[in-house]
Amino acid sequence: MSLGTLVLRYAAFAVIATLANLATQRAVLGFGQSAWFFMAAVGAGTLVGLVVKYILDKRWIFFDQETGLKNHGRKFTLYTVMGLVTTAIFWGTETLFWVIWQTTAMRELGAVIGLSIGYVVKYQLDRRFVFPDRLLGRAA
Repeated sequence: MSLGTLVLRYAAFAVIATLANLATQRAVLGFGQSAWFFMAAVGAGTLVGLVVKYILDKRWIFFDQETGLKNHGRKFTLYTVMGLVTTAIFWGTETLFWVIWQTTAMRELGAVIGLSIGYVVKYQLDRRFVFPDRLLGRAA
């Protein structure tokens, strides 16, 4: 797979996972608007988005064909841990921009920059630790 195709797929899958996350949040919030429903919505949306992105990345980015609960469990756990690392990059950059400039525009710019850096780092971490036998869709 070419680098351009990889970047396009990875970005498209990020959008799909984000939409799945937000749709799940809306569905949960349809039952109520309290703080409890908000926390449940964020949690459920995050889980759905994570699972969707994992399935898409596993199959269409890393072309991983392994099956079985043990293999999926190990890889999904590693995938989730790598996501925690990159989420810290995203949140940290967004927060830094807010603290320095204290404007919505700069906070959002920090979010976009942090998210972009986070996704590049996430791909590298996934390639190295979650799907180490895969490189641009080919067995290494």
